[in-house]
Amino acid sequence: MNWEPWTGCSYYSEGCKYCYYYGPYAKRYGQNEITKTDKFDWPIQKNKKGEYCIKGDKVLATCFATDFFHPGADTWRKEAWAMIKERQDIEFLILTKRIDRFMVSLPEDWGEGYDNVNLGCTVETQEIADYRLPLFLSYPIKRRFIACGPMLEKIDLSNYLHGVEHVTVGGETGRDARMCDYDWVLDIRRQCKEAGKTFWFKETGSLFRKNGEIKRINPYKQHAIAKEFGIDIIGDRKLF
Repeated sequence: MNWEPWTGCSYYSEGCKYCYYYGPYAKRYGQNEITKTDKFDWPIQKNKKGEYCIKGDKVLATCFATDFFHPGADTWRKEAWAMIKERQDIEFLILTKRIDRFMVSLPEDWGEGYDNVNLGCTVETQEIADYRLPLFLSYPIKRRFIACGPMLEKIDLSNYLHGVEHVTVGGETGRDARMCDYDWVLDIRRQCKEAGKTFWFKETGSLFRKNGEIKRINPYKQHAIAKEFGIDIIGDRKLF
């Protein structure tokens, strides 16, 4: 399930260049203004019986079509945090490229973090990983994961895996998508295996190289093809 309390986004780093959601060939291209959606308070909406519309024991992907820490949402973020705190029976997955804005609009009762928040930091290149991940690990967050997506080059995460639970890897999707190499994916998997972390190869991306051969992959088949490789490392809890 997805919860998008606001919509709109803007370019932030290299991974945004051909964004499948807001990039130059996407239907939402140019939607840079951040606006609330009609699902802003969805987690706490109740039916006529006074019961939550969203039942408990769910995983709710939050702001996967925008960014939870986008500056355009600064005035609403504390409200969102309050709803997240209220629904301790739901696990909220939050994915961001703007981890350096983590402390903005942080609730006063955050402490070491909320138990029901699993926060993911996106990295696309080694340079970005070396900037974002030390910050990511320095913040008071109880549960963390890394998302290498879109993965644009070989990345060494070995210095950062001690502080996370899980790593996701995926290529770039779109008409001008940059290549993802299977060897890069396998190297991240090796790092995760050695560190005892779970790993998910989410999608190949549109331009995928394996054994030196580059193929154009249909966007509707990228998840299925990645799954067919059978390289995921699954733990006791499945996050995605």
